[in-house]
Amino acid sequence: MTLDTEVLSLRQVPLFREVEPSRLKLLAFTSERVHFDAGQQLFAQGDQADAAYLVLDGTAAVTIEGPLGPFRLALLGANALVGEMGILADQPRSATVTAETTTMALRISRTVFLELLAQFPAISIAVMRELALRLEQTNQQLAQARA
Repeated sequence: MTLDTEVLSLRQVPLFREVEPSRLKLLAFTSERVHFDAGQQLFAQGDQADAAYLVLDGTAAVTIEGPLGPFRLALLGANALVGEMGILADQPRSATVTAETTTMALRISRTVFLELLAQFPAISIAVMRELALRLEQTNQQLAQARA
């Protein structure tokens, strides 16, 4: 895939719609396109948070270890960002993410991700909204599990 094709892919992601093409080109250049087969982990709960992943194609399951075994929190598809929580909190991974199908993702290093947030407040706000939405969904799941 060419750099221009990567930029076109990034333009489709709501999080990056405000970013100018030259910056997207730099993001695509400094990030790594990675391929995961079904069943392969993008990362595991407890791992160091060294990168965020933008799912370009395929699906990935987010699970946590619970007292009764793995518990699925979410199923991610194209344009989903994952792994940013550990970077922002400067904590180990809080969940395991596993490819459900063949999955293509853009691996954005911790340094590049933090620079992107610093340079583009609109992206920072979009990430905060996404995290707040996930927190609300998790709260609802917990309430349902207790009922």
